[in-house]
Amino acid sequence: MYQICNLFSPLMNICVLIILWQLKSSSAVDSQYKYCSVPKTCGNVPIKYPFYLDGQQESYCGYPGFQLYCNGNGHTLLSSGFGSATINTIDYENHTLHLSHDGLFDHAGDCLGYLENFTSPNGPYELAPNQKEFVLLYYCNSSLVDESFSEYKLGCFDDTRTRTTVLALTKDDPQYGNALDKCGKERETVEGVYANVTGTAAGIREGLKAGFVVNWSARNCSLCENSGGKCGTSVGKLTCFCPDKLHDFFCPEEVGAVAGVALLVVIVWCSRGKLSTYRIIFFWKLQNQKRRTVEAFLRNYGGLQVKRYSYLEVKKMTNSFKRKLGQGGYGGVYKGKLNDGRLVAVKVLNRPKGDGEDFMNEVAAISTTSHVNIVSLLGFCFEGSKRALIYEFMPNGSLEKFIFDAKTPQKDHHLGWDMLETISLGIAQGLEYLHRGCSARILHFDIKPHNILLDENFWPKISDFGLAKICDRKESIVSMLVARGTAGYIAPEVFCRNFGGVSHKSDVYSYGMMLSEMAGGRKNINVEVEDTSEIYFPHWIYKRLELDQELGLQSIMNGEDEVRARKMIIVSLWCIQTDPSNRPSMKQVIEMLEGNVESLQIPPKPYLSSSPKSLALSSPTLVSIQ
Repeated sequence: MYQICNLFSPLMNICVLIILWQLKSSSAVDSQYKYCSVPKTCGNVPIKYPFYLDGQQESYCGYPGFQLYCNGNGHTLLSSGFGSATINTIDYENHTLHLSHDGLFDHAGDCLGYLENFTSPNGPYELAPNQKEFVLLYYCNSSLVDESFSEYKLGCFDDTRTRTTVLALTKDDPQYGNALDKCGKERETVEGVYANVTGTAAGIREGLKAGFVVNWSARNCSLCENSGGKCGTSVGKLTCFCPDKLHDFFCPEEVGAVAGVALLVVIVWCSRGKLSTYRIIFFWKLQNQKRRTVEAFLRNYGGLQVKRYSYLEVKKMTNSFKRKLGQGGYGGVYKGKLNDGRLVAVKVLNRPKGDGEDFMNEVAAISTTSHVNIVSLLGFCFEGSKRALIYEFMPNGSLEKFIFDAKTPQKDHHLGWDMLETISLGIAQGLEYLHRGCSARILHFDIKPHNILLDENFWPKISDFGLAKICDRKESIVSMLVARGTAGYIAPEVFCRNFGGVSHKSDVYSYGMMLSEMAGGRKNINVEVEDTSEIYFPHWIYKRLELDQELGLQSIMNGEDEVRARKMIIVSLWCIQTDPSNRPSMKQVIEMLEGNVESLQIPPKPYLSSSPKSLALSSPTLVSIQ
């Protein structure tokens, strides 16, 4: 044994150094994790993500806009958009705050404290349903306020000079104007006082005393917390603080466990001298960790409302994968049928990447969506190394076969410019929903004809969210370590930051490239054409627009077709502007597609860093960047 270990001593030394480094790393606790893990309370109110105590905690322990204040009396105060209100309780599960008006009923007897004007809730907060806004009328002369206002009397107000009556009414109350007159010129009003008051006005005092409720919205933190981490903010976005370091979603297995396995490998290696043993243990450990990562995601992801199927059920619904619908870099898509008779498309992931990131991306992104232009996820399978996604079946397949392949029967019967315009508008509405209509902003990063599916009525639906990125709606620029997308559709800023920051405008670029292909009926880069000036379609078509020539596109049968084609091309050229700030939002794209072509200006000529010829010659070698 000594001779064997001596034989591998140089490599053994390296292994030992790695183990010692790992053990040292696992013993060092991340400072932000340690700091944010200290429990905080103000009075009897526990403070945790997304809130943080201003002046007592670093802001990275919470989320921007969720700062709270703890006064000397142990009262937790919310001052963002409310003036100042006391927090009675925080319901973290239902995302609600129960507030009361600070100091209003703290005085002895019937006399009330004086309130400053409040403002309506803003930022991440909104009033819960049934909350009414009242106006308090101070300094009302009790001799002028007769019995008709008895239901509106809150009590007295004593400013050491005189004692007056305080009324509370809503502005839409029929008695409001009369009350202003009764209180005279010396009245003082306080607006923005809220209560959940139902029934008669007699319950106003009790309602104001009980307080009011607001809701808040913030990214779900359960995945991070259930993995042993603490949610916080880093570079303006939600981050999981873990014992070892920062992670995007959740904490992986402890480094010490990995070091322990590495130590076991060295022992086995020294005692038996078999490299294969090391490989087996390491592979087993790696695969086990990946499975546990995905299982943790599926167990804790709050928005997941789709059914989980076993691999045997997937084989049964696809008749052992008998009918293949398509093939991609991820694997194959097969036609299937559920027990209730519904037809489905089963996407089987043959080569899951990383720790199952592509699988988790797709499930997380699409399971939170509900839109007529987004394909519906009906279920999934995760069993060992087997992973599949079950989608609604789209009878007409993907858009690409209707615009690229001249040999298909569908190509002989052109969809028609009316249908192409409808499809382009539907895709734009789907992207607008992803960018602005969801609870979180979803960037697709792989918009192309292959990922647009058509139902029996040729209604388009966006599919394939394997490269999608979920971010906060307030984020304008997103961070990205590596480029993602398909060559020919990737925005310049995605692979070169000199062009600008990555944002929802990156999807706009991909949409524009796809739209120009829909209009041109061909790939944007086509090496088969004889005239080299026609290799790059956007440049070729731009020249015709610039010279006010006929578009010269196939299948244009009349003037209406010409108008629709011209509109789609102009919109596509706006979308593929190199500078992201010059591109329209998807909302503006929809407005342009729905408007008149006469109102559309010709955009600047799209810049292309490579010549069309060199780009065309190199493009066949490009593959999806993930």
